[in-house]
Amino acid sequence: MPRTKPKPAAPTVVLLVRHGQTPTTGKVLPGRAKGLFLGDTGIAQAERAGARIGALNKVSAVYASPMERTQQTAAPIAKASGCRIRTRAGLNECDFGEWTGRKLSDLRKLAEWSTVQRYPTGFRFPKGESFPEMQARITSTITDLVAAHPGETIVAVSHADTIKAAVAHALGTHLDQFQRIVVSPCSISAVLYTPTGPVVLAVNSTGDDLTSLVPS
Repeated sequence: MPRTKPKPAAPTVVLLVRHGQTPTTGKVLPGRAKGLFLGDTGIAQAERAGARIGALNKVSAVYASPMERTQQTAAPIAKASGCRIRTRAGLNECDFGEWTGRKLSDLRKLAEWSTVQRYPTGFRFPKGESFPEMQARITSTITDLVAAHPGETIVAVSHADTIKAAVAHALGTHLDQFQRIVVSPCSISAVLYTPTGPVVLAVNSTGDDLTSLVPS
């Protein structure tokens, strides 16, 4: 009897959502410090993201990092999609180590800041994570989620640097150039993961109709 080839997994759409604005956004490097919640603007952004994603009527799962600000952002998305929030540690913010909680205005004065911006693969946060480790973690997590949801559309609520690293990986862009990618609060970036490689459908979308996001 002739052997039949196994069918390739159906493509999966992953909607990468950055958490909404917090009182410290753009001012402090919060990292994994606990107790940071969305501000009023961030709550409104999360509601808007929930409405946009809910309009798709096809999201089968909503995942979020363990931080309060991502859980808050995921709540209206999960409600609009009829899903529960599933927490994944792999979606967490980069571990900034001793830089956690420091003012960005102070960090920009450090000589290391230029390395963070121009040569991130050569930098490790003091007593924290390196950028390559962070990228490996987020991409591995996404790979696992894609494998668990073949042919489906899922949401992963995460953080700016992790999403930028994931998008750079999907684009085939070197991690040293990932700072050129902008991921605004509560923006949605969409990647179609196929058996032959990822297709980036949108980056940093903040107001478009998501139903139009299909491969050309």
